[in-house]
Amino acid sequence: MVRRMTSMIFPAPAPAAWPSATPAQAGFDAAKLQAAVAFAAAHETPWPYDLAGHIGRGFFEAPPDNEVLGPLSPRGAPGGLITRHGALVTSWGDTREVSQTFSVAKSYLSLLTGIAWADGLIPDLDQRVGETVKDGGFDSPQNAPITWRHLLQNMSEWEGSLFGKSDTIDRGRDLGAEGQGKKGMRQLQPPGTHWEYNDVRVNRLSLALLRRFGRPLPEVFAERILSPIGGSRDWRWDGYRTSWVTLENGKRVQSVPGGTHWGGGVAIHAEDQGRIGLLALNRGRWAGSEILPAQWFDWSTEACALNPSYGFLWWLNTSGERSPSAARDAFFASGAGGNLTWVDPASGIVAVLRWTDPKAMDGFIGRVRAALV
Repeated sequence: MVRRMTSMIFPAPAPAAWPSATPAQAGFDAAKLQAAVAFAAAHETPWPYDLAGHIGRGFFEAPPDNEVLGPLSPRGAPGGLITRHGALVTSWGDTREVSQTFSVAKSYLSLLTGIAWADGLIPDLDQRVGETVKDGGFDSPQNAPITWRHLLQNMSEWEGSLFGKSDTIDRGRDLGAEGQGKKGMRQLQPPGTHWEYNDVRVNRLSLALLRRFGRPLPEVFAERILSPIGGSRDWRWDGYRTSWVTLENGKRVQSVPGGTHWGGGVAIHAEDQGRIGLLALNRGRWAGSEILPAQWFDWSTEACALNPSYGFLWWLNTSGERSPSAARDAFFASGAGGNLTWVDPASGIVAVLRWTDPKAMDGFIGRVRAALV
């Protein structure tokens, strides 16, 4: 008789090996789980390995809007891991290969905003950002009403240019197609009345957080999130050559983007991403310590008023639209090119996929769930 694991396991700090369980111990049919892994491994992203060339040639938008401002490194080979109740059940590829994650970084900005809220740097999410961030970015009639909640839910309608990129680049963006999918230019709406996935506005949130912390966000991320959960030092979070700003204390620091749309962003490996997913699964707790208040994850996984598939910079599955095969309470950190962290609270699954064809994500999730016994 195989003894099933039910209690949560938290991996020891890197570079220690992740504690493992057999599929049977974790409550999976081994053959079906292997079929899910084989499916993921067989569906590599169609993106080339040369990310600099791919994006620089205008994948996201035509010149001159496509100008790359931050570092871009070749992507890795497909890989990933599946954990249940914190134990590593299976993996494929090189789970310690570091490469860029694109918009997975947006969910990491959500975690940092939670830290700022817990520290009292943002006392009220419905407070206007311009009340505490005095850099001119929230002075105009269009931008003055914007709150922290608006930025977190992609409902800010922030107008302007930041680090050489205008919000109009992503205004009217069509998320139904990776790359140059545009609905056409549209008129701005009042903040809080229109949902739009817009990288410039997310980068504006990142800069506002930098102003509130008064120190580089990668330092805060390392100190307050990755270090307490035993993450490695192998990751990096790069800014743009144009994103250097001067803080109130006179220190010149680099603001970092919430993605890799124009280069930069978070480069990290699957094991560190798995730790972050496990932290999210446990609503901010890690081995008895509170890293983030559970309240933050309650808010983060609550659908915003204008999009049932979006919370605080996390993708949700409230309507089943994001992933028909996933549970309705599942949530995701998702990045272009085939980067996904899938968190499934009901089953205790956290899975990380790197460089998997986005069209195959739902098929993978369905196969993993079908392997549960």
